Amino acid sequence: MRALFIEHDYVSLGGPIWRAFEARGYEIERFLIVPKEKYATPNVTVEFPDFSKFDIIVPMGAPYGVYETERVGNWLLPELDLLKKAHNAGQPIFGICFGGQLMAKTLGGSVARAPKAELGWYEIETNDPSIISKGPWFEYHWDRWVSPPLATEIARTDLAVQAFTLGRTLALQFHPEINIEVLDEWLAMDGGCAEVESEGVEVEALRAQTKALQPITDQNAFDLVNTFLDRIATAQVVPVN
Repeated sequence: MRALFIEHDYVSLGGPIWRAFEARGYEIERFLIVPKEKYATPNVTVEFPDFSKFDIIVPMGAPYGVYETERVGNWLLPELDLLKKAHNAGQPIFGICFGGQLMAKTLGGSVARAPKAELGWYEIETNDPSIISKGPWFEYHWDRWVSPPLATEIARTDLAVQAFTLGRTLALQFHPEINIEVLDEWLAMDGGCAEVESEGVEVEALRAQTKALQPITDQNAFDLVNTFLDRIATAQVVPVN
């Protein structure tokens, strides 16, 4: 079995999510869209792999907006089209943050800038803790979505919808892949620490909290992947126009 992780930037590590899929027998294949040397000029042209060759599609996070077609449209628009075709063909999709926003957009919802950021560890409201627990989950986003008309919203904060399902798609606003290794990669990017501190979050306190929570958050990530594979990836296919 093969899981395709679509990495929109060069720091999209999968952390416990990789390990959870591997524990279920999946081979991880990574596809990078914007390499490090193109980070400042991300409107690259890429040839996507054949999604139909994979059992699971996992579009990851990104520092770009789903609405920024002038900035990243060369790859964004083809990816939206491919994801819609995969969803309608019944391929399970596990969208994380920007990847969740992609699924909201391509399945009939919308994405826009939020009035403020969510950054750090949060507990969330959930309609179904057996699918999405209250967390804690890691937030790192400035955008939010309006869910597609056919979607079932599962979780939210006061600011943003945090998860929906639609057929065999699970869209997440939070980052279940975060551990200290992944966080350190993000903070090592140019401006990473300044970006965090601009939202009133102290970097070293965030590192310490992430380390302290890791046994819990790793288990949350494994539970989420297992639930996705057992209940959502096997659900009835619900195509959209």
